[in-house]
Amino acid sequence: MPGGPEPVDWQGGALDCAACRFAPLRQARQCGLGWACAFDRYAPRIARFFLMNPEAADTCLDDPYSETRANAARVASIFRLRPLLDDPDPGVRSVAVLRLPVAQARAALDDPDREVRVALAWRLPFADLVPLLKDADPYVRLIAARRADPGVLPLLLRDPDPEIRELVAERAALRWLPDLIGDPEPMVRRALARRVAPETLPALADDPDIRVRHEVAERADAALARRMLCDPDAPVRQAAAERLAELQPERMPHVDG
Repeated sequence: MPGGPEPVDWQGGALDCAACRFAPLRQARQCGLGWACAFDRYAPRIARFFLMNPEAADTCLDDPYSETRANAARVASIFRLRPLLDDPDPGVRSVAVLRLPVAQARAALDDPDREVRVALAWRLPFADLVPLLKDADPYVRLIAARRADPGVLPLLLRDPDPEIRELVAERAALRWLPDLIGDPEPMVRRALARRVAPETLPALADDPDIRVRHEVAERADAALARRMLCDPDAPVRQAAAERLAELQPERMPHVDG
């Protein structure tokens, strides 16, 4: 299955299959120049090698090339992975985090690279995600927030990242949602309008953003829907009329476009 760039080692030098310690595998057609090689610079060939020869992975965890170490770590014995949390390459450390038992993976909570902490956010059980909700990197916090128990999401009500606050609006318990009504980001308020209790909807009915008011109109009770028939924007008026017709089909109002 040849393809890709010319087969060279990680430093661009020629590969010598005859001198390779895995030469017996080549003779058994388990590897080959240009399609499956632990020491090629081209990552797909490295991955193919370890897919076909997982038993070789343990011997490659200290290879000088990070792609070789990372691909070996994906299939190596789990008992050999703990030292990789100190690997100089974040990609290798991330693989170790995803495979190690949680008790050992927690050691990466203070890893300086966000790639590793993102891996940890995917790996840890719900109960252990709280430290990552306070991470300095917004993407780490976002992944942790997507997986965390909704009960801890109020910790993020004032998060500086609007995408995270929108997620809080979508997942947090209803009793916390009114705290976000004055949020400066329209998409946060729109998410609120989809979920808040009906008695809270009037607080969003005069929102400056048409998208928020449209969401309100689609969920309004009869009194609020009648009020929103006077909205300055036609799509909101139409949504209010349709909502009122749904609630009171016998009293379908006329709405000017």
